[in-house]
Formats: sequence, structure tokens, C-alpha cells
Amino acid sequence: MKASRGKSLGDPGPSGQQSFFQSAQRLPDFQPLASRVRPRDLTEFAGQKHLLGEGKVLLRLILQDQIPSMIFWGPPGVGKTTLARIIARQTQAEFIDFSAVTSGIKEIREVMNRAEDARRMGEKTILFVDEIHRFNKAQQDAFLPYVEKGSIILIGATTENPSFEINSALLSRCKVFVLHALSEEETLELLQRALQDPRGFGEQDIEIAPELLKQIALFANGDGRTALNTLEMVILNSDSSSGKTQVTQELLQQCINKRSLLYDKKGEEHYNLISALHKSMRNSDPDAAVYWLSRMLEGGEDPLYVARRLIRFASEDVGMADSRAMELAVAAYQACHFIGMPECGVSLAHMVIYLSLAPKSNAVYTAYEKARDDAANMLAEPVPLHIRNAPTSLMKELEYGKGYIYAHDTQEKLTAMRCLPDSLLGRVYYTPTAQGSEARVASRLKEIREWKAQRDPLQRPQESGASSEIQEEQNKHTEPEGAEKQEK
Repeated sequence: MKASRGKSLGDPGPSGQQSFFQSAQRLPDFQPLASRVRPRDLTEFAGQKHLLGEGKVLLRLILQDQIPSMIFWGPPGVGKTTLARIIARQTQAEFIDFSAVTSGIKEIREVMNRAEDARRMGEKTILFVDEIHRFNKAQQDAFLPYVEKGSIILIGATTENPSFEINSALLSRCKVFVLHALSEEETLELLQRALQDPRGFGEQDIEIAPELLKQIALFANGDGRTALNTLEMVILNSDSSSGKTQVTQELLQQCINKRSLLYDKKGEEHYNLISALHKSMRNSDPDAAVYWLSRMLEGGEDPLYVARRLIRFASEDVGMADSRAMELAVAAYQACHFIGMPECGVSLAHMVIYLSLAPKSNAVYTAYEKARDDAANMLAEPVPLHIRNAPTSLMKELEYGKGYIYAHDTQEKLTAMRCLPDSLLGRVYYTPTAQGSEARVASRLKEIREWKAQRDPLQRPQESGASSEIQEEQNKHTEPEGAEKQEK
């Protein structure tokens, strides 16, 4: 935990208070390159032009020294911590660097007491909390009263979605700024500066081709820290016996032989990618679907999880339009169970392409949702006596099964017997589409319903009152997180 007094850009501050900001110029050689060349002001900061470009709101807040409590949300290596330190240097406030990884309630209370003392003296305190999502609810709640009365200006950094990981009470008092992964051009800018900056490799004679720098930028995948660490590894392992360090393609390939994909099997990216896969298949786009599948599998996702989602998709989005989809999805799950990764990746790709190209119908999904709505919100009426089972003499005396007609004993193999409670007679849950084999199902179902309605007008089909709401929900349907959490 570190504290220092911030000053305006270009103002070195009083003696003894500038070491926090100027130490980067005097860091020993064993410090990682990313630490040595950390930007000192906004002119050196790469990326986030949507927040820090001319006229953008965050830039105005920094320059006017009107910093509110805020959350920086973005992937690793995009400058969340660096930006907080630049703000500390710019603003007229005490700056405290706080880590959620190593600090607990005791440390929080100590810092809050210091901040409260400073407030009484008319001084502002900026508290930067890295990895704020690692704090539990009680720890996050400890900040609330101090944020509320202005004892601290809280700046939290997180790689997780604040909506899920930050208490709503605390989140409502903070402005959320979303930081984006660096573009290839912005990453190249970082690398070029590291090669020219005396804090980096500016005082060394280094020869590295532009295409090699581009490969490093691509490998970093938007992570500036990864880009700088890779550059440092390549240069430190290159031949410099002649006085000039020459970086070769062969050495670079040894350092970047496998790229780490951004993927957290328990975090937001997990839901983002499975949602992308689901929606691409629903939109009958096999190319996009296979791409998102590969992103998940190469990122380390359990193939059985993907296979389970495909089984769900087979009923939810294909349904009766191609009932074989369910059989094949189950077969794909079994294939994954039998052979595992990496071989089962092809089996999953096979299934993903099949589902993408299959005719689509959400009629099964909609039918269940409407029926579930009635089951949850209407009176739970008893099962009609005539369709109850009567295995005992007492149950027969109570007229269980009385009036039941065995459909196979009729010429049509069909009866007009009522199977719904009286309050639900005529209720329609399943409305088939004209897609694929469901068109034949629709024709058959129409004949059945008309035959029954002729013999019992009360069974004439009537749409459920919840149908429009269910359809509206399906239109905006996304990957059902609840199903995933319940499944676990």
C-alpha cells in the first residue's frame, strides 16, 4: 500500500514527494520493462481515445481536477493502474495505492481513518483499489460511508463485469469507464516508445524488423504488458556479442510459439463467447459459429460444457423442425466423453455446423415457457379423475380412472377426452412453424385439434394469454445464465 501527494502535470512537487512519480526514471535494471517505461502523463499514454481524446469526458474531469469515484473496467494490460497513477499526479489529492489481493478489513479501516482525518483538514484522498472485484461484500461495504460523505474518491480497477462483481450500493456511487483492449497500432506505439525511451532500450543498439514488432503486437492480443514483456524477453535473449542486438525471426518464434487467448471459464468472457456461439448458430452462420467454438476450446473450456449447450440448442432453437438434431447433439456429447480434447474438437465442430444449417423453430421452447407460466401463476388444479391411474380398489372406489377411453380401441386412434383441467380447456402452448419437418407436424396437429373441437367445442384452441410476452422474451433471448448456474 503506497501513498503520495499528487500535483499538476509538469509540477515536480515539493522535495520528498516526487519519488513515487519519478522513480520510474531511476528504476534498477532488474525491474520489468513494463514497469520501467510506465507512462508518466497522458502524452505517453497509449489507447483509450474514446475516454481521453480531445473533448472526452474523462479527460475533462482529469484536467479540471474534478475526479469522481469511478470504476475502470477492462481486460488486463490496457492501462487501468497506469491511468490511476497519472490521475494521482494530475490532481491535488493524497493518493493511496491499495490492492484487493493483499489487503483486508483491518487495512481498509486504517486507510479510511487516515482519509477521514485528511478530509477534516480540507484535503482530498484518492484511493486506488486494484482488482476491486476480489473484495467480498463486507469489504466493499466498508468503503460506502466514506465514499458517501466524500472522505475518499474511490478509483477501482477490475477485469470483471462490475454489474456482477461490485455491490450495487457502491456501484451506484461510482462512474464506470470501460477501457478497451489496445489496437495493433496502439500496441506498436508502445513497443516503439520502449525501444526509444532511455528507461527502456533507448541507449542500446537494437535491430528489429518492423514485421517482427508487428508479430509481437499481434501475439499480445491487445495486452500492452504482454507486448512489452515479450519484447524484453526477445531482446534479452538475442545475440549482442558484436555490440548490436539483432532480433531474428527464429528467436521470436521460440518466444511466441503459443498465444494465450483472453478467456475466463468463470467470468464474463465465458458468457460472452457461449452467447456468441449460440446466436451465430441461431442465425445459421456456421463460419462464425465454428470460430467462436474454437475460441472457447483453445481458451481451455471444458468440451462437455459446450456439448451440453448444444443439446439445449437442439431443443430450444431447432426443436421439431429437425428432431434428429437432439439425437446427434447427444451423440456429440458422448463422443466428447469418449475421446476428449483435442480430438473431440472436430466432433463439436461437426455438430455446430449441423445445428447452424438445420431449419429453426423455437416452438418447443415457447410451448414450455407458456406452460411454465401457467403452472407457476395459476391455481394448481387437481388432475382430472378420468386420467388418473387406479392401481388399488380404494382408488377405483373414488372414481380414479372412471370414464377413461383407451385411444387404441378407437378406429381413429384418437378420442375427444379432456386432458387439461377445466380452467385450461382450449389452451394452446405448442404452435408449430412451417420450418423443416415441423411443417408435417403442423398439418397433423391441425387435423387433431379440429377433430377434437368438432366433438367438444370447449376444446377449441385458444392462445395462452402469456404467449405474446413469451414470444417477446424469446426475441431478445440470450444465453440463459440461470441455466448454466443451476447446472453447476
